Amino acid sequence: MKKTTFVLCTLLLSIAAFAQRPTDPKFLIPEKAPLLDYVSVSDSLPLPAGTTIGAPAANAFDSKNHMFVLNRGPQALAEFDANGKFIRLFGDGLLKRAHGLVIDKADNIWVTDVAENLVMKLNPHGKILLTLGTKGEKGDWNEANGFHFFDEPTGLAIGRNGDFFVSQGHSPGSGDPRILKFDANGKFIKTWGGRGTEPGKFTAVHAIAIDGKGLIWAVDRENQRIQIFDQDGKYIREMKYAGLPTSLWIGDQYIYMVNGFTGQLLRLDLNGKVLAAVGKPGTGLGEFGEAHSVTVGPKGEIWVADTISSTDQKFVKK
Repeated sequence: MKKTTFVLCTLLLSIAAFAQRPTDPKFLIPEKAPLLDYVSVSDSLPLPAGTTIGAPAANAFDSKNHMFVLNRGPQALAEFDANGKFIRLFGDGLLKRAHGLVIDKADNIWVTDVAENLVMKLNPHGKILLTLGTKGEKGDWNEANGFHFFDEPTGLAIGRNGDFFVSQGHSPGSGDPRILKFDANGKFIKTWGGRGTEPGKFTAVHAIAIDGKGLIWAVDRENQRIQIFDQDGKYIREMKYAGLPTSLWIGDQYIYMVNGFTGQLLRLDLNGKVLAAVGKPGTGLGEFGEAHSVTVGPKGEIWVADTISSTDQKFVKK
């Protein structure tokens, strides 16, 4: 297959991405762990000749094992079939700064835009079914005052009953990092969090996921931890990590987490203990500019989207 070159679509996005790079050296200290028995076999996607997409922000799979790539180009979504064959680009002009991606059990596609402060739900054909937030504005979500604002929504997680959770707060030095809960129809239920270092507070909630027990794992990036809550926002516990935890995928046996600018892909057990790691900063296979998001495919392959190097690396077992 022809190697595809990814391109950042505007100088503005390049500058914004560069500005995220941490200046505190503690965020660049890697997690110490045994070597993960996976190796990167590709850092590009099989796009047709002459087709390019923007920097990939996240990957997700639907019920047909099709992979969708959320990217920061003019067409926000790319679809590939179960054999990795390119199907289509869509979502023209949909997002300004793509960030989070989830596909629900009905194959609806959920995305977040940290620049326009929007959460969107699309059907499998790309038709918008639901939009939450106020485009281009950020602030508080306050039903009593009629305020429907996000503050840089980063990620999503969907519960078994259809309730969904939105993480927000992408900028560690400003804004209101928290989690917001909605019912399946998009009706606001509650919120919790706020800025701080104590339990239940955040610096930037970069991603969230729900485990097999229904608990919410929130990636509290610059606090170098993952915090766990029940679905009513009750704080359960936290796990601390070296580096800069950025995103995680929770399976039946393992959890996989990426470590941002530290350039690591890590395997955790279901309690959050680090078992193994691979990767480092760089531009080659198995190296990262920013390991931004992680997901695991139907054949056990691990995909890591890198917003800085504009690569989408595929890892397979050695």
